[in-house]
Amino acid sequence: MNNSNNSSTVLVAGATGYLGSEICRQLIAKNKTVKGLVRTTSDSNKVAYLKELGVETIEGDLRQKDSLENALHGVSAIISTVSSTLSRQEGDSIQTVDDEGQNNLIEAAISRGVSQFIYVSFCAMGDCPLQTAKRKVEKHLAESGLNYTILQPTYFMEVWLSPVLGFDYPNGKASIFGEGKNKISWIAIRDVASFAVDSLDNPAAKNRIIELGGPEALSPLEVVTIFEKAKGKKFELLFVPEEALKAQRNGVQDPLSESFSALTLGVVNGSEIDMSGILNDFQIRLTSVNDYANS
Repeated sequence: MNNSNNSSTVLVAGATGYLGSEICRQLIAKNKTVKGLVRTTSDSNKVAYLKELGVETIEGDLRQKDSLENALHGVSAIISTVSSTLSRQEGDSIQTVDDEGQNNLIEAAISRGVSQFIYVSFCAMGDCPLQTAKRKVEKHLAESGLNYTILQPTYFMEVWLSPVLGFDYPNGKASIFGEGKNKISWIAIRDVASFAVDSLDNPAAKNRIIELGGPEALSPLEVVTIFEKAKGKKFELLFVPEEALKAQRNGVQDPLSESFSALTLGVVNGSEIDMSGILNDFQIRLTSVNDYANS
């Protein structure tokens, strides 16, 4: 049974993040009633932005199960994008947030009688603590009795094709992990948000795990060529050997660094997602790397 309609309330967990705030924006654009889960320590500017959109912000913390009971009052559906990987605060870790925190939210959803749970996870990235946590949450959700959708997007182009991770397109420089020849179905954050929002009312999303990618698979070297054309300049490339990345992974001590190393090696190995079948069920126009490069 799908209880999602314009009068029902959707709670977005991770609402102040890049993906969460875009989900909130799209929900409001569809006249949904939206609650944004924020913490007392959340960035005040990001909270203000949510309020300007028309989101009702409510305080809660996935690490504190009791706080979630109040936050879920009157909520019929949850979209969770929470992760410790980008926005870390004191006490945040893969264990406390990505594992225990997400599982707390599922338990609170069951307790509160929430009818639908959409979880934004991640595609296969190799054996690491983050993937272990995400697969544990997926299993818990699939066995919870809730109407669920698990989205597994591949690499976000706005993150992995950005100066933060060595793709310094404003200055015409790019770090290439490995040989840069294996293809990845780079996906835009706004497209992942669109799949999450569409999953609320789309029967094809019910009780389903959906891998997500962009409209075409491109190697990092092919991406460089697209950006060179868009920016009108030749890029200076720095190749980081796969052996160096493996040594880095083997040398790290903390779970987050180990997981990031696994993600980077995932770029080396490639991540192709065939979207033809999915796009029969979801009417979403996917953003291309060319769109991103020329934006």
